[in-house]
Amino acid sequence: MTALTSAVAAPEVLDRCRALVRPALRDAVGRMHPWVGEMAAYSFGWCEVGGGPAVASGGKGVRQALAVLGAEAAGASGRTGVPAAVAVELVHAFSLLHDDIMDGDAARRRRPTVWKAYGTGPAVLAGDALFALAVETLAATPTAGPAALRLLSGALGDLVRGQADDLLFASRPWTGRRRVRPDAYRTMAEHKTGALLGCAAALGALLGGAPAATVTALDRAGRHLGVAFQIVDDVLGIWGDPAVTGKPVHGDLRERKKTFPVLAALDAPGPATGRLVALLESAEEPGEAAALVDEAGGRAAALAEARRQVTAVDSALADVPITQGAAADLRSLLGFLVRRDL
Repeated sequence: MTALTSAVAAPEVLDRCRALVRPALRDAVGRMHPWVGEMAAYSFGWCEVGGGPAVASGGKGVRQALAVLGAEAAGASGRTGVPAAVAVELVHAFSLLHDDIMDGDAARRRRPTVWKAYGTGPAVLAGDALFALAVETLAATPTAGPAALRLLSGALGDLVRGQADDLLFASRPWTGRRRVRPDAYRTMAEHKTGALLGCAAALGALLGGAPAATVTALDRAGRHLGVAFQIVDDVLGIWGDPAVTGKPVHGDLRERKKTFPVLAALDAPGPATGRLVALLESAEEPGEAAALVDEAGGRAAALAEARRQVTAVDSALADVPITQGAAADLRSLLGFLVRRDL
């Protein structure tokens, strides 16, 4: 995945953008009801239960960075993209709170999820409040206008569609006509993960005064990034180092998740398919299942698809004129996100 390699250090890009956005994000959360605001702050890693200071990681801030870089790509100051960064980060936090409840996930970033720490009802309420605050933040931005709200609402609609498909995939069989195919998975990933990444970059560009073609290209680039990011995450969820990923080895196989490597392996059936299906249905011997997925070409197919998506990101960025500095930072950031430990 060398197409996006750049001399710019991606961690420095993320640090710079987080520092720019953090005051506005904290101010927005500070306007919430105190109890709800505490749950929001906990979700961002700013505090512990009860409000005490925390040392937890608040995440990379990828969407914040994309919004800032989107504004810079249009030739505007990064500060112009801060309202977009805040709105999209609030939506992302809302989606994580609700996703954790729907998926029954008890931990995120090595500590209890909000619903485990505060209860299911309070976590739903906090998610709703974050969603409302995101819309309010963008609506109150004088330079946003109807086009910005349409971008955000469109991304929200896609996010819901992606999550709905992801939940429905769990009940589909591993084989037969109703099985989940890789192309359906790509669509789900674009909606669930890519829509908000594309929205972040596009909103930043829109607030920065970019022409419609640039806004559309950045949205498209973010969507391709989302698919690549999700597929790489799937590979790491099976074969990644737990010390790096924070997930148990073969965790996705134990949970019988329909990830891209597994679906690709089942889409190219061979003599080991029956054994693989039996292991997937029982969630037993995940190590053997991982070996069979690899043997059937699932890992290779996943990495090839991620590379195709990365090429599409680079092509989208090449299609429109953007400032040289922002282009370098975007390529560094995008390459960093999809390469990780592969």
